[in-house]
Amino acid sequence: MKKLLLATAMTLALASSAKAELLGGTDWTLAGAAPLTLSPTAPGQQVTNLPCLICGANQPQQPTGFGYNLFGNQGNLTTLPYFSTSVVGGSLGPDVYGGLNTGYTLTAGSPFLQALAGQLTFSVGIDSNQAGTSNQILESFWFLNFTTQQVLAVFSPGPGGESIAPLNNGTGFPDYTLSGFSLAGISSGDRIGFFARITNSNDGPDSFFLLPNTFAVPGPAVGAGLPALFSAAFGLLAFHRLRRRRQAA
Repeated sequence: MKKLLLATAMTLALASSAKAELLGGTDWTLAGAAPLTLSPTAPGQQVTNLPCLICGANQPQQPTGFGYNLFGNQGNLTTLPYFSTSVVGGSLGPDVYGGLNTGYTLTAGSPFLQALAGQLTFSVGIDSNQAGTSNQILESFWFLNFTTQQVLAVFSPGPGGESIAPLNNGTGFPDYTLSGFSLAGISSGDRIGFFARITNSNDGPDSFFLLPNTFAVPGPAVGAGLPALFSAAFGLLAFHRLRRRRQAA
């Protein structure tokens, strides 16, 4: 009986730990988090055209009111764990959670939504800087709801992480793209944010940029042509009725 109780307690403990994650000294609910995917990317826009989320020194001129975590030009560090911040000119230390008020607010006209230009989905570009042949490793990246302390999406490849050796020359050219971000289901007024962890940092700062997804301009929706179609049909029917009446007369 004692063994059964002990096994049950261990199972409950594991289940509980599997649903939570400690980031910046704060517990985040992990259950229901969507998976993010990492892929190499072709050269993108320069930094002046991409809103920065977590960046080193000498980074872009941000959109008006769009803050980011300026963690400085640091390199040769064992681990780089940083949160984003919406505070203009803000700077958070390693593994420091700035609190609810540092999240990007999701309200009409807010800088984050303006940067997405009405889209609900987006990606995050990673600019990797590396010296020598020892690759930097992306251990994890987290998309968080600061209001509910919920993990919305996560990239966590497991032990060993994922190599992010530079692919494109130039500061601000994303070498990799993290995909799978969505604002769908998040309540209006909630505050969101991001957390990144890189190990084996051996050169200048690595940076994370907001990449609004681009879509082809859709043609007219199928339903958009229905009013005109019905008008034409009714017009043709009226013409035939009038013709029949004239022939009958």
